[in-house]
Amino acid sequence: MNGKVAVITGGASGIGRAIGAELVAHGAVVVLADVNAEAAKLAAEQLTEAGPGRAQAIELDVTDGPAVVEAYRAVRNEHGRLDLAFNNAGIGVGGLAEELTLEHWDRTIDVNLRGVVHGVHAAYPIMLEQRDGHIVNTASLAGLVMPAIMTPYTATKHAVVALSMALRAEGASRGVRVSAVCPSFVETPLLENINPGLPPTRASRQSRSQIRRLQRRLYQPDRLARDVVRGIERNRALIIAPRQARVMAWAARHLPAAARAVSRREVGAYLRDRQNPMSEHPDV
Repeated sequence: MNGKVAVITGGASGIGRAIGAELVAHGAVVVLADVNAEAAKLAAEQLTEAGPGRAQAIELDVTDGPAVVEAYRAVRNEHGRLDLAFNNAGIGVGGLAEELTLEHWDRTIDVNLRGVVHGVHAAYPIMLEQRDGHIVNTASLAGLVMPAIMTPYTATKHAVVALSMALRAEGASRGVRVSAVCPSFVETPLLENINPGLPPTRASRQSRSQIRRLQRRLYQPDRLARDVVRGIERNRALIIAPRQARVMAWAARHLPAAARAVSRREVGAYLRDRQNPMSEHPDV
């Protein structure tokens, strides 16, 4: 990774920042792109201070396709190349289907899917011209299994996995590698901000208790970042972490009836919680 040039969307916090820190520690030049310009600037300063690589920040809304193209081209023009493109920006959206509005669906598709499409559309031509590069799209374990109570999120993450695998086949003989990152629940601000700027649902208030039923311990972003870098170095198609997530992905593929039963169980628990006034507090 020493000397590589990388762009990371959603780079100001969470998984994006952790990947940025790992790359800078390996001597890379990292551009943290985020809709929160101040947070991205602060993160870039902190990562550069830690070194030995360096980071810079740009303000970027991944739902703005032309702006994403302009940003990626600017990085290539400034540094002479683009080695790594991390299409990582995303939001968490939860709730039963009847609780969700079209606004929930549209926003999830705009950020989680169309944001990745915009990143691919911007980075892939540059890498084809170079005949070298690696596109890394952040999906989720939800892109390999069928979790309920978050249907828009699940749908977009499945789409990101499919997009990544199809593009991987196209780029394989042309010097461009593509991977999808599929972690289980990671300790990031996303888990504290379900349905950001959208109408609240019960899932907005109870995301932590629901997550704990599925995964007792949250995976740490720095550990995931190390997994991601190893996966890139080994050119993994799917980077699934931690081990529990790999087991769940295997089960969803080979024991689909069991996976559906788990989803039905979670729906039942969610409905019971909704009927219990004592569970209005997210920690109950």
